[in-house]
Amino acid sequence: MNQRVRWSVLLAALVTASSAALAPGVAQADDDPPTTRELLDKCDNGTDVCVFHPDGPPRDSMGEAHQVGDSADNCTQDPQRSTVGWSDTTGESNSVGVSLSAEYGFAEAFKVSIETNYQHTWESSHTETDQTNIDVRPGEVGWVTREAQMQTVSGKYELHFPDRFHGHYIWYVPFEATGPKPDAPSTKTQHTRAMTEDEKAQHCG
Repeated sequence: MNQRVRWSVLLAALVTASSAALAPGVAQADDDPPTTRELLDKCDNGTDVCVFHPDGPPRDSMGEAHQVGDSADNCTQDPQRSTVGWSDTTGESNSVGVSLSAEYGFAEAFKVSIETNYQHTWESSHTETDQTNIDVRPGEVGWVTREAQMQTVSGKYELHFPDRFHGHYIWYVPFEATGPKPDAPSTKTQHTRAMTEDEKAQHCG
């Protein structure tokens, strides 16, 4: 290939590359991409389309066991049955850190998607109130722990903008949330152990 032909081929390649870079609809690079929260705040607040696509049905799990109600100390010489009254609220967590109970467009899109796809409601919090009996031997302390049934949903939001938003007409935002499973009983467990000397001095006099 002579020098004149070589320059002609190079010039054609440069023209083609320039045309592709300026073609309509091609997203331009953005030096300051939006955060997940910034994108989700645009859901139904500047978008033509905002929908949540779950990866699959809610996944069940058990929450962390934690004490509910007061401890029951037995300072007598006889076994005692104590009734512990308690009320416990289980909340949600998600990858954005904002409760889905708030009036945000992306929260409504999430709940509608879950109900439509799986006929399954989403609860941001659930409060359970009950009384639990504990049999405590002399010189011991008893307490109750509770584990709530939870559900986790993961997927992604699809947002369409009428004009480019940070260089793109369409954005996909990954999202995951875990919350209490509606109308599901929790697990309550009674525990006992020997009181320490400090506990005996504090509670038994």
